[in-house]
Amino acid sequence: MFCPRPIPAAIAFAVLIGAGAAAAQAPREAARAEIWDLVMGSPAGALPRVFSDFACGANGGPPSLPLEGFTDFRRCQPEAGGLREVYFRYDDELEYRAKALNMQTEMERFAGTKAYGFPVIVSALFNDRGVLRGLRLSSDARDLTRRRDDAHALRGFLIARFGSADWVCADHPPEDGESPVGRTFIKQDCRKTLGETALTLETRLFRKAGQKAFDPRTERETQGSFESRVRFEMLGRE
Repeated sequence: MFCPRPIPAAIAFAVLIGAGAAAAQAPREAARAEIWDLVMGSPAGALPRVFSDFACGANGGPPSLPLEGFTDFRRCQPEAGGLREVYFRYDDELEYRAKALNMQTEMERFAGTKAYGFPVIVSALFNDRGVLRGLRLSSDARDLTRRRDDAHALRGFLIARFGSADWVCADHPPEDGESPVGRTFIKQDCRKTLGETALTLETRLFRKAGQKAFDPRTERETQGSFESRVRFEMLGRE
């Protein structure tokens, strides 16, 4: 009978150190699937199954009816244009692996569902045949890991992703009662066409009528009393 020779202690220790180093590097080198990995025109059943918390979407808002996956899209009510919105979240496995290894940078990188470091709500839009016709991304005011008044800065990253040229933007003036946040007032709608795909980008940072920087009764500074969001959508033609 063959009996393996004992491994010298020094070699065994080196093997353990090497394995630990490889495990520690895994989150840094890994990449998780994001909304950009969904290919327009794909059938629901062909999309990556690495996301979580599927539900019917609410026009870029919080989720409603829970779903098993993208293929459950028919359980969601169609929007005015006929598409059905499926909300989802990014997988959190890499975040928990980074936490286990106490890797702060990777913990932040893989925490929550984010785009360029901004908390976002993401969803996919399907036609009645189950073909992916659109993607939707909105800043997530529920996630307090980043200041809400920073949300408008996501606009620049999305503009850069799809190229800075050929965007047609309209800046809207304040309506009655609307006012800047500090010195900043942003109420902008942008559009761009890329081949068969239409892109829309809405950016907002202002105070609505009735929202004040300071509470008139207590004279204390208010918290979160302003509109701050980015909403992005890409739609392919049928």
